[in-house]
Amino acid sequence: MGELVDKIKGNVNEAIGKAKQQSDNPDTRAEGAAQEGKGKAQQLGGKVKGALGDDI
Repeated sequence: MGELVDKIKGNVNEAIGKAKQQSDNPDTRAEGAAQEGKGKAQQLGGKVKGALGDDI
């Protein structure tokens, strides 16, 4: 179950981050880039959990 949750959270954070990067405010764009990176990391974590099992 943790695998799916991590992948979903990652997708959400990546999408929100991409949306924030469309802002005219440089601070919001930077925040969006960081959030997109966090989302990618969460997705990777979900893939690792899927490959190794949810026991990690």
